[in-house]
Amino acid sequence: MEFENIPTVPTADEILDRSFRRAASKMRLKRNKDRANEEFVRSVNLAVHDRLVLILQSFPELDTLPQFYQDIVDILWGVDRIKKSLGAIGWAARWARNHGPGLAYQTRKAPDPSLIRKRAVARLSSVVHQIDDELRFLNDVRNVLRKLPHVADEFTVVVVGYPNVGKSSFIRLVSSATPEIASYPFTTKGIIVGHRFSGPDRMQFIDTPGLLDRPAEKRNPIERQAMTAMINLADVILCIIDASEHCGYPIEEQVRLLHEIEQIATVPVVVAANKSDLFYFDGYLNMSTETGEGISEVLDALLGYREKSKE
Repeated sequence: MEFENIPTVPTADEILDRSFRRAASKMRLKRNKDRANEEFVRSVNLAVHDRLVLILQSFPELDTLPQFYQDIVDILWGVDRIKKSLGAIGWAARWARNHGPGLAYQTRKAPDPSLIRKRAVARLSSVVHQIDDELRFLNDVRNVLRKLPHVADEFTVVVVGYPNVGKSSFIRLVSSATPEIASYPFTTKGIIVGHRFSGPDRMQFIDTPGLLDRPAEKRNPIERQAMTAMINLADVILCIIDASEHCGYPIEEQVRLLHEIEQIATVPVVVAANKSDLFYFDGYLNMSTETGEGISEVLDALLGYREKSKE
């Protein structure tokens, strides 16, 4: 994704400091000190304007992103919130473009060009400082966006289920992903992508944060990431349940979540009961990510849907 190319968003002070240094170096080259003041203001203004425009251009058009990424952005921050910040940067850039040349020209006609230069720079600095909060917010957004996984346009298995049922363990066994494995819930805080080659073809596995059986409006941002991956990316869904209940959640709640997923899904849903070394669950595919038993059977079921997708 183009997120990786978003440069660091500077603070207001960083923008101004860099602009002042550039302008000062140009000012020292001017022999006519009155024109030097004009050139200083013009140079500062141009540097500020260009830097703000670069920030705007470095962020992708949110409305043109794939729906999955639009949903992730909306879950994490809100699309409107980001648009508001980008709008503030655009306002400051337009102010510099529209008012900066006039401020620079005023120094040429002033009895005391140095005084007018200071006033002009103060006005410009005030405008830039007005958007400092937005600059800092956008840099926080940038730092997270750059870490979002690249989701390829290929056959995709989205793995869902309650926390601590073995989703990440399964992903680690069958794909290139290396998610954190732990014995406490909600280890996975976001989407993790792994791949597996079978002959010349590659398939994509997506590890999602744990879901709970509760109304959609009560799900937290971590759970909502899992839902949007399931809805927007899956060619097949693997729902893992833990019939041994060592995950800490009753099997009845896990089955209710399974039924909800089956109702929402527009793609096939494969169900696998993990921890078969502790408890065998009749009527479902059984596997153990601890011993490896049954993993190949689950994988074969998923590969079967990939083959059907080629027909």
